[in-house]
Amino acid sequence: MEKIIDESIQGTSVSIDNKKDNSRKLYLESYGCAMNFADSEVVASILTKEGFNTTQTLEEADLVLVNTCSIRDKAEQTVRKRLQKFNAVKKERPHLKVGVLGCMAERLKSKFLEEEKIVDMVVGPDAYKDLPNLIQEIDDGKNAVNVILSKEETYGDISPIRLHTNGVNAFVSITRGCDNMCTFCVVPFTRGRERSREPQSILNEVNDLWNKGYKEITLLGQNVDSYLWYGGGLRKDFDNASEMQKATATNFANLLASVAEAQPKMRIRFSTSNPQDMTLEVIKTVAKYKNICNHIHLPLQSGSNRILKEMNRLHTIEEYFTLIDNIRKILPDCSISQDMIIGFPTETEEDHQDTLKALEYVKYNFGYMYAYSERPGTMAARKLEDDIPQETKQRRLAEVIALQREHCHYRTQQHLGKTEEVLIEGVSKKSDQHWMGRNSQSTVVVFPKENYKVGDFVNVKIEDCTSATLKGTAVGYSENN
Repeated sequence: MEKIIDESIQGTSVSIDNKKDNSRKLYLESYGCAMNFADSEVVASILTKEGFNTTQTLEEADLVLVNTCSIRDKAEQTVRKRLQKFNAVKKERPHLKVGVLGCMAERLKSKFLEEEKIVDMVVGPDAYKDLPNLIQEIDDGKNAVNVILSKEETYGDISPIRLHTNGVNAFVSITRGCDNMCTFCVVPFTRGRERSREPQSILNEVNDLWNKGYKEITLLGQNVDSYLWYGGGLRKDFDNASEMQKATATNFANLLASVAEAQPKMRIRFSTSNPQDMTLEVIKTVAKYKNICNHIHLPLQSGSNRILKEMNRLHTIEEYFTLIDNIRKILPDCSISQDMIIGFPTETEEDHQDTLKALEYVKYNFGYMYAYSERPGTMAARKLEDDIPQETKQRRLAEVIALQREHCHYRTQQHLGKTEEVLIEGVSKKSDQHWMGRNSQSTVVVFPKENYKVGDFVNVKIEDCTSATLKGTAVGYSENN
């Protein structure tokens, strides 16, 4: 059940758009959320123009870049271990340069150069356009740092290079940063204030992806529901916005509808939503358009109102349940997934039981659950003692995961006997004789290959399931093919 407990996307990436005349090799690793992977595609685009081609072979690299995550201490420790590996390679290739990108770079800034002697360059999430200058500095034998956060940068003018692509799925970023200031979260400090990308640039990217053969996109943001563009500015600064600007603004529901209408045969997903910002208009938009997938990722974090308040989550559990009820009413076939933090400071057994009750109420299709990890600089780290013993955190986490497993199986069983549209994404990890894809609810489906190919929309009759995977037999192409 790795989907229940997987904590990050990670891996090396190689571009299919490498240029013959480029002489330098870039080895790029990404850790953390989907936004980091999307950012890595922006970085690859910038550096391709600077003479770099990407490679999956570390030993032939001239430049190593690690796009980092700071959401949990475990993610940071993973990066530090990788840097030790790069140090060993550098002994064989003394000219090799190593740079750290992303949230960990922004959090630690120039301290990273002191802590990790191997690092030559530290670049924050809003400074990627400065990479050509920074690389020139390290080529001249200097250390280079740019971690200045921007109030405007969205990289909307850069066409990302798709890395290690299957040619089917792609990320499209629509917002950057976050204004919500949850007490456990480092994102506002590492990615800055919330700003939205100009809608036409988003539509241009979506149209370009369709023309290149992509069949599914995911609209990305730290909080997609707060997307807002009112024609002359990038940020939600209502104090300076005229009534006319407010009336003609493009919100997330408007954007979602525009993307769905622009490419009616392309599947559309989005992540991540915030319960306090998701509106009925968004839910109704998902219901209106067949090509918007029936899956909503709606982080809960805790089932206790007291803990939600300590987390500065600006909703109650009752308001969250009302939102869930509205989703079930308007989108009866919608799958819902969650994020959960276990063992937040001051969490009692009663609070923990409230979380288990919330799981029982919603019965999520899947989820991502973690023991609380104190992040330096956050309000929780400054104001609250991490007072829950590690063994208590792990015991409570195990109880949450066990209950979520039951609900995963309950939800997959509901698909038995149905015929569902599946987009083929690749070969099954367990059998090269089977395809793997996902249905509209984002559940993995495997079935015998027959004569289908990656990128096909296929109708599959669901005959069996595990708690994470549906199994079936293809009965023909879907009308969307």
